[in-house]
Amino acid sequence: AASIVEGSLLHGDGGDYALAAWCVMPTHVHVVIEVLENGTVPKIVQRWKSFSAHEINGILGRKGALWQREYFDRFMRSEQQFEWTTAYVENNPVAAGLVERPTDWQFSSAGWRRIAGEDAGAP
Repeated sequence: AASIVEGSLLHGDGGDYALAAWCVMPTHVHVVIEVLENGTVPKIVQRWKSFSAHEINGILGRKGALWQREYFDRFMRSEQQFEWTTAYVENNPVAAGLVERPTDWQFSSAGWRRIAGEDAGAP
């Protein structure tokens, strides 16, 4: 399921948003994006949820809601806030006690950079 959610986030990158950071956790997802021209946060989130719910429900052989209806968004007002938020997102698996280092979590921008052999920056 996590790979489906991550794939949904990566698939839309460069369309109506630029994906800066993400972390797919066992019970929730954190995403940092820059909304591009013609994009809106509600439309982007709806697309992620719709695609991933359809795929995951198909695998599980079930129908119905997978995601909670609401989501929480924040507007980044400074580079410092962006950097803090990105660090928070990527360190979430460490804070939850799931891994020792952010790069050890497979379903995240930090893990993606490790796999890709990059030192910094998202894909």
